[in-house]
Amino acid sequence: MATLVEIAAQIVASHASSTPMTSDQLIFEIGKVHTALKNLEAGEPVEGSEETKTSLTVKEAFRKGEVVCMICGKGGFKTLARHLNTAHGMKPGEYKKQFSIPGKQPLAAKNYSDARRKMALDRGLADNLAKARGVRMANIEAKKVAPAKPAKPAKAAKAPREAGAKAAKAKTA
Repeated sequence: MATLVEIAAQIVASHASSTPMTSDQLIFEIGKVHTALKNLEAGEPVEGSEETKTSLTVKEAFRKGEVVCMICGKGGFKTLARHLNTAHGMKPGEYKKQFSIPGKQPLAAKNYSDARRKMALDRGLADNLAKARGVRMANIEAKKVAPAKPAKPAKAAKAPREAGAKAAKAKTA
């Protein structure tokens, strides 16, 4: 059976194969994993098993070129909404409420928002939107000015069918 050191080395090697690490980070990681395995073997609770919360300010989290998640500390996002949903199962409103982020604060990097805005202006989307809003307002005004349609007259009661009437007479006779 493998020793705790060998198991820890295998775990760290697997982690290091997908994540670039320095030699100091490897040594630290092996020690941390070994301690956790030793505590598990002894039946003691493992430290750090709870999700740690980062202490970022809103200004630090929403940088010009990237957005950093205030829950897990992961960064490099252009927008945060998809990460919140997939990694934490949260909606943007819940995230803003949890960290007291103003409602008007976008969950996107400033550079990304500016680039999207510039692209939309270059394509003339702002003009199209203004035209569509004008048409919509004109339609609303036209409906307000137009007189209401008169109510339809009530329908008269239908006469009984002849076949049904003959069948009723035959039963009584």
